[in-house]
Amino acid sequence: MAEKSLQVYPLAPANGNPRSDEESAYLHSKELKKKKRLKCFAYIVLFAVFQTLVILTFALIVMKIKTPKVRFGTETVQASNLVIGTAASGFNMSLAAKLTVENTNFGHYKFDQTTGTITYEGVKVGEFMIPKARARARSTKKIDIVADVNSNTLNSDHGTGFLTLNSQAKLTGKVILMKVMKKKRSAEMSCSLVIDVNRKVVSSVMCK
Repeated sequence: MAEKSLQVYPLAPANGNPRSDEESAYLHSKELKKKKRLKCFAYIVLFAVFQTLVILTFALIVMKIKTPKVRFGTETVQASNLVIGTAASGFNMSLAAKLTVENTNFGHYKFDQTTGTITYEGVKVGEFMIPKARARARSTKKIDIVADVNSNTLNSDHGTGFLTLNSQAKLTGKVILMKVMKKKRSAEMSCSLVIDVNRKVVSSVMCK
């Protein structure tokens, strides 16, 4: 009786999916590339968010243009040659002051020459010239001014020992950013000067 030949079959893997070393290496490489792509995408998103924040900060802070402030330095106004007469003869004096132009912008403020006025009881009693100049970025420009002040009338307030004057000025100019962007801005000043008649000095300066 002929012996039947026995055919031997290899056992299949438990999961039913045989893998070679090459397949495992390929899948591992594919997984690494996927992780790298995800990491690269995350970096791109973070960079885009960072750039957006930088642009917003630049637009809201650097590019935001504010109106400069002009006023008298509170301790730089001096009165001299003060002569107080009667209600009919009025008064006269010389005022010397240091005007300040405060520019908080990141670009310089260039303004034209203008004339400021000094009033007493709503009537102009003197004026002063503010020359054409430039206040640098994030700085304060100081300007010396001199004014002769006189009036033919004098109200009863001098009886208290104090004389109140008001001063107004308006600067017209441009804020220039990076030598490209130019925005017109007008800086206005309104100050009240209280003169101590007996001591012949400016006792206080209040500016809006």
